[in-house]
Amino acid sequence: MSERSEERAGRGRFIAFEGGDGVGKSTQVRLLADYLRGKQHEVVVTHEPGDSRIGAQVRSVVLDGGELDARAEALLFAADRADHVASVISPALARGASVLTDRYVDSSIAYQGVGRALGVSSVAALSEFATEGLRPDLTVLLDLDPAQRRLRLEQLGQFDRIEREPDEIHDQIRRAFLELAGAAPERYLVLDASRAADELAVDIAAAVEELVASGRMSGE
Repeated sequence: MSERSEERAGRGRFIAFEGGDGVGKSTQVRLLADYLRGKQHEVVVTHEPGDSRIGAQVRSVVLDGGELDARAEALLFAADRADHVASVISPALARGASVLTDRYVDSSIAYQGVGRALGVSSVAALSEFATEGLRPDLTVLLDLDPAQRRLRLEQLGQFDRIEREPDEIHDQIRRAFLELAGAAPERYLVLDASRAADELAVDIAAAVEELVASGRMSGE
């Protein structure tokens, strides 16, 4: 076996959960983590923004602060992601752990590239630089009708700076996520987030089992 093959064989699996606010990503991350731990896998659960060494400060500015220039917002998310990959994701993958992240590159492309009209290619290039090209092995996209998304957020009773954006912006973001998935269907699992959480969890676990059985890694 070549050095490159050995490196990839020992690497853990990287799974990202994407979708609009209120679709249930954190619930599905938790359920998948429980499932994998039950099979004796080491699992690292993480999220963006905020779970890097600089994450708390970045999260405070981009989500809880006042108005912010769109380019500054994109750069702050990229800085958080660069440190997130360097300090959390890559070390965990290198030791063979499964990494589950609530949001990753697609969120920047959808929210800043499309929602903030900075351009998909510009934000994608920024994220490529921040992550050194690290892609998820699988991206689970939880898709939810805009009216249901709004109802869920209203039930939570608290909106951050981005969640307060007009519905038409969130509609554009939803379409952006779906377009990303449509462009590379082999790397995505798109699910209707209005379904019961336990039903979704079964489908996600099955997709992860298929990924492991196939031996496919990100970038292949």
